[in-house]
Amino acid sequence: MIKKFIVICITIISSTAFAQQGTGSPYSFYGIGSLKFKGTVENRSMGGMGVYLDSIHVNLRNPAAYAGKNIENYPFDGESRPVKFSVAGTMSDVSLESNSGEGSYNSTMFDYIAMSVPLGKFGFGFGLLPYTSVGHKLYDVNDDDVIVNRYSGQGGINRVFAGLGYQINDQLSVGVDFNYNFGNIQNTAIEIAYTSDGEVVQYQTREFNRSDLSGLDLNFGIAYKTMVNDKLELSATATYTPGSTLNSDNTRSLSTVTLDGSSLEVTSITNTIITDLASQNLEETELSMPSKFSFGAGLGQPKSWFVGAEYTYQNTSDFSNPVFSNQISSFENASKVSVGGFYIPDYKAFTGYFKRVVYRAGFNFSNSGLVVKDESIKEFGMSFGVGLPVGSRSLFSNANLGLEFGKRGTTNQNLVQENFINLNVSLSLSSRWFKKRKYD
Repeated sequence: MIKKFIVICITIISSTAFAQQGTGSPYSFYGIGSLKFKGTVENRSMGGMGVYLDSIHVNLRNPAAYAGKNIENYPFDGESRPVKFSVAGTMSDVSLESNSGEGSYNSTMFDYIAMSVPLGKFGFGFGLLPYTSVGHKLYDVNDDDVIVNRYSGQGGINRVFAGLGYQINDQLSVGVDFNYNFGNIQNTAIEIAYTSDGEVVQYQTREFNRSDLSGLDLNFGIAYKTMVNDKLELSATATYTPGSTLNSDNTRSLSTVTLDGSSLEVTSITNTIITDLASQNLEETELSMPSKFSFGAGLGQPKSWFVGAEYTYQNTSDFSNPVFSNQISSFENASKVSVGGFYIPDYKAFTGYFKRVVYRAGFNFSNSGLVVKDESIKEFGMSFGVGLPVGSRSLFSNANLGLEFGKRGTTNQNLVQENFINLNVSLSLSSRWFKKRKYD
C-alpha cells in the first residue's frame, strides 16, 4: 500500500511539474521574478534553516551534505549510507491587501525532485527545481480611479543541478553544486485609451517582451559536526555562491489588440510588428546575478532534538536587467535570518507511532532586496511541520508535511501586502542499495 501511495504521489507531482503557474505575486513583475526557496520541506518547516545535516534526508542548501560518515546502527546496521530520494510540491493561498482594495490568488507548485547517492567518502547529488517564478496581472490607475495601464507576465527560470561532496574526516565535509539555469519570461503592457465619453477605444496597442534565459553558476559548501560532550552535538555550515551571468535572448513586438470593455482582457490580436532590438544592442544581453553567502550553527542531541540559526546575505544591488527596467524599482542587498529546530520523542520506538514522528518549527525574517517606490520589500514567516515515518527498518522513509504562515510587502505608497499560507508536502525516501551480503 505504501509503495502504491509513493508511486501515485510522484506521478502526480511530476506530471504537473511545469503545468502550474507558481505565483500570482505582483512583486514577480520586477527583476527575473520571485525567487523560489531552495530547500526541502524539512528545511522550510524549520524556518528555512539548512544547518542540520543527517544521513536519511536530502539537503538542497549545502552540497557538503552529499558526503557524510556512516550512520549509526539503526536502521542501516552501520554498514553504509543510504541512497536518498525526495520529491515535493506546495499549495499556496495568498490574500492581497492595499490601500485601494483587496484580492487573492492560489497556486500549486512543483518544488523539487532530487537524489543523493553515496560513493565511499564522496557523495553525488542531482535534481531539478524552479529558481524563479513570474505570474502577475497589474493595473495602473489615475487620480480618477480609471485604469490607464495593464501589465501581465508569466514564466520563470528552472534549475538543473549536480553536485559532489567529500568527507575530509569524521567532522568535516565539503562540496560543490554545478547549476544550469534555463527558462523564459514573458511580459505584456497595454496603455489603455478612452473616448471622450469614457468608453474603451476599440483598438489598443500592446507591447510584448520575451526573454529566453540560460546560464551556469556554482555553489560551494562546508559542514562541520562534532560531539561537545557525551550527549550534545555541534553543527556548523557555510555556503558561498559567486556572482554569475545569465544570457538573455530577447524579442519585442508591438500589436494592435481589441479589449473586452468590462474585463479589459485581450479578445483579438492583429498587425504585429517585430521591434529591431539589434539596433539598440538589446537582442542579446547579459544579466548580472549577485553573489550569496550564508553561515549557521546549531546544537542538539542526535536523533532527539536540534536548535539552530542561519544568516544569509546576498549582493542583490549588483543585479541588472537592461531589457526590463522601470523608474519605480531598484535593488539593494538582501538578507535573511532563519531560526528553527526539531524534536523526536523516541526515534526507535517499536510501539507508539507518534513517538517516532519528527516535530519541526521555526521562523524567519528577510529583506528581499527589492525596493519599490522607496519601500524595501520584506517578509516574515512562521512554519510548523511533521515527518511521518512510512517505511520499515529496511526503508527508513518519511512523508513530510509543512505549514507556513507569513506576510510579504507593505501597504505603504499604495503597494501590496501579501498574507500567505503554504502547505508543503514531500516524500523523503531512503534505501540502502549496496548492502553487503552476510550469506552467499
